[in-house]
Amino acid sequence: MPQKKTAKLDKVRNFGICAHIDAGKTTTTERILYYTGKEHAIGEVHEGAATMDYLAEEQERGITITAAATTIFWDDHQLNLIDTPGHVDFTAEVERSLRVLDGAVVVFDGVHGVEAQSETVWRQADRYDVPRLCFVNKMDRGGADYDNSVKTIQERLGATVVPLTVPVGAADSFRGVVDLVTMEYVTFGGDQGSEVTRVPVPDDLREEMEVRRAELLEGLADCDDAIMEQILEEQEPSEDQIHAALRAAVVERKLYPVLGGTALRNAGIQPLLDAIVRYLPSPLDRGSIHGHDPEKPEKEIGLEPKDSEPLCALAFKIISDAHGDLTFVRVYSGTLKQGKGLYNPRLGKHERSMRLLRMHANEREQVDEVGAGHIVAVVGFKQTATGDTLCDKKHPVALEPITFPEPVISMAIEPRSTADKDRLEEVLARLAREDPTFRVSVDAETGQTLIAGMGELHLEVLKHRLLRDFRIEANVGKPRVSHRQTVRAEGRSTHTWSRLIAGVEQTATVTVQVKAGEGGSGIQFTNKAPEHEVSPVFVAAAEEGARFAAEGGLDLGFPVIDVEITLLGGRMHDTDSTETAFQAAAGEAFREACEAAGVLILEPVMSFEVTTPADFVGPVSADLVRRGALIEGDDLRGDLRAIRGKVALNQMFGYSTTVRSLSQGRAGYSMEPAGFAEVSAEERKRLTFED
Repeated sequence: MPQKKTAKLDKVRNFGICAHIDAGKTTTTERILYYTGKEHAIGEVHEGAATMDYLAEEQERGITITAAATTIFWDDHQLNLIDTPGHVDFTAEVERSLRVLDGAVVVFDGVHGVEAQSETVWRQADRYDVPRLCFVNKMDRGGADYDNSVKTIQERLGATVVPLTVPVGAADSFRGVVDLVTMEYVTFGGDQGSEVTRVPVPDDLREEMEVRRAELLEGLADCDDAIMEQILEEQEPSEDQIHAALRAAVVERKLYPVLGGTALRNAGIQPLLDAIVRYLPSPLDRGSIHGHDPEKPEKEIGLEPKDSEPLCALAFKIISDAHGDLTFVRVYSGTLKQGKGLYNPRLGKHERSMRLLRMHANEREQVDEVGAGHIVAVVGFKQTATGDTLCDKKHPVALEPITFPEPVISMAIEPRSTADKDRLEEVLARLAREDPTFRVSVDAETGQTLIAGMGELHLEVLKHRLLRDFRIEANVGKPRVSHRQTVRAEGRSTHTWSRLIAGVEQTATVTVQVKAGEGGSGIQFTNKAPEHEVSPVFVAAAEEGARFAAEGGLDLGFPVIDVEITLLGGRMHDTDSTETAFQAAAGEAFREACEAAGVLILEPVMSFEVTTPADFVGPVSADLVRRGALIEGDDLRGDLRAIRGKVALNQMFGYSTTVRSLSQGRAGYSMEPAGFAEVSAEERKRLTFED
């Protein structure tokens, strides 16, 4: 199909492809590129030739590390596609992609069904109200079970699903799919499955498929009164009516259609493309975007997805490039033009879009302007960060920023020579600007530079980029977990801070109470101080001081989390009280109150899932128990056992080597952050040097 420059907004689909690692997500994407005419040959992941996995690290490891975008066309529709990573260490890439997408295709392994990271990406899509299609892949594999995979989507994800296509056969006997809407048997032949043949459902399959079609219509009837009425009157809905009802149900997230196939064997992708254009929403279907006035956060502002509206865009991804940073933005309203000045309300500054680029992985096509509903990469922004809003200064608006999980693992890094020091700092700053889950800090006691990320693989990839891509000569330490602290009970303290600074006396008195908050609640601040004791301007300073102290940590330097801080009162001096004094007094009062409440040391805990052949369940389980894991359950998935539970991250370093050794290389595992828990008595002694 010939490529087009633009499409009307109702024919635009902004969608992502998400999955658990190794479910075949990138292989599915490569077939989509081939069948839409974007690529003339299929790039295979196992050969390191996948178009969307263009980084050297991705090609060597055979996994997706960074989300890659492209624009393709199918059936007169423009598809802006983002291929996202499947490994939990790179979950931020999924998070920021789903924040700006209108729909998603979630790929499932036909053998394993829902896996650990499947649940994670599903919850992320739920958080942003993203409509979804499900694609059950690998139906050519031994042990593939379509119905069981659909069942796991229903039970483990709590999703209301309706199969639209049904694979005929599985493993070596897989032959094609049945389209339940048209009641046609669909096969894929010719060059790389590009020839799609549709014939009436064969007689030997008709009875089963009529039952399955009736189930589809029953599921649809629960969402559509017109379909329900037709079924009750024993009338057959037309194909157009079914398509319209399905589209409405998908857009409203009442149903999640399921399709099946095998991307590696080039079967089932064209029906998936048809479903994307038929059922996933356009920017118009998603409706207006809501933000707030940067000066008055309580004032809500709504903007329609129209070129004529004031400009509003969200920066969701930054890539450091040899020719300058590339900032990916989703335009929600208005028109973004090359050379146009944009206002960043977080910074209170203007940025200029020097060039606009439509991306295809690492290839680019320059465009002059981009309208509402589209995604584009911008060259020229100097200070804009991930999650920033860009708008018209005359019509300022701020969208909800993107939130990312905190890093859970760190390691020390130091340059091998003085000459590398400045270069290392520069490169680390670039990487931190690209990746919001990568943090750089300096240990106050040792002076060491620490880099922190989401897991061993995350830091390993970043280390390789430093050493190979940026050619930094550096010594890198072993990974270690990032601890936190919190309070055991309730405590309070009154602190008076007084200093003579530049000949001027500065003083303030603050009374603070702290108590343990809910897990994952962060730092909550409440003001109960009478205004005659602490004026509003000093309340803001006290909050800033307390939060800064929490971030900086207590005696061990670990950040404090999940604490409720209450400002109870204080004392102001008529002339000598300053904001600086109240910041310092509140910080000291907070630290003292925490000591009075009793301080706990926390370590990151991970949810894990290990899949192993039944023959190795015993040794794998025994090893997990030895590591202090709490095994919460296991279930059968084809010929494999999936063991689930929680374990301290500190106990799982190097686990990939161990689990392969215990299972003759046949077991695999995945983990994701599950919060923090108190360290063991032995670990506390080690960290605090107690006898």
